[in-house]
Amino acid sequence: MDPALPHSPQGTAEPTEELLPLEVEEFSDGRLRKGAETAERILNAAEELFAENGYAGTTLRDIAKRAEIRNPSIYNHFDGKENLYLAVLERGLRPMWELFQQLAIRANQGDELDLHVVDGLMDLLAEHPNLPNLMQHETLSGGDRLHARLAEWVQPMFNAAAGIVSHSPSKRWSDEQTTLLVLALYNMIAGYFTMAPMYKLISGENLLEEEMRNKQRHLLHDIIRLLFSEENTK
Repeated sequence: MDPALPHSPQGTAEPTEELLPLEVEEFSDGRLRKGAETAERILNAAEELFAENGYAGTTLRDIAKRAEIRNPSIYNHFDGKENLYLAVLERGLRPMWELFQQLAIRANQGDELDLHVVDGLMDLLAEHPNLPNLMQHETLSGGDRLHARLAEWVQPMFNAAAGIVSHSPSKRWSDEQTTLLVLALYNMIAGYFTMAPMYKLISGENLLEEEMRNKQRHLLHDIIRLLFSEENTK
C-alpha cells in the first residue's frame, strides 16, 4: 500500500467544484476577453491581499481598490468573498493537483522518478508566488471551514506525492519517513517563495527572477537524486 498522510483517506479523487468565473474566455490570439480580463485582475488582487492579510483581514473593498474597480463590480464575477477565496485557491492549486495525478499514474506504471515534478511546481509557483504565503497564513491563523477546503485540494496532492516517492529506486525510506520526506520537500519548494521577500531585504537579490529560480531548480534536482538514487539504500 502506498503511504498517505496520517489519518487521511487513500486515493486522489478530484476536488468537487469548478469555481473559476464562467466568462473566462480568450480570443483566438490568446488575449483575454474584457470580462475575463477583469476577473483575472480581481483574482490577482485577491491572491495578493489574502496572502498579505489572510481571509479574515481582507475585505471586498480592499480587493476592489487593489484591482482598481468599483466594489459592486466584483459581484459580476464572483458570488462573494468566500467564493472568490475558493476561486483563488482553485486557480493556483488545480494545475498542481493535475501535475501530481499525471506523475502518480506514471509512477504506478513503473516509470522512473520524474524530476519534472520539481520543474512543474517551481513554474506554477512562479506564476502564483503569493500562494504559499496565503496557505501558510490561513493554516496559522485559524478558520476551520477554510482549512477543510484547503485540505480538499492539498491532501490528495500529498498522497499522490507520497505514492511517487514510494516508487523511487531507493528503498531506504519507510512509509512514515516517506510522509515526512514529502513534507520536507514541499517546504523546500514552497519555502523558497515564502522567504523571497525577506531574502531580498537581506541581500538585495530577488529570488523570483528566472536566473535565481533556475539555480534553486538545479539544487533541488541534485538533492532529489541524492535522496532517491538506487545506490542510496540502507
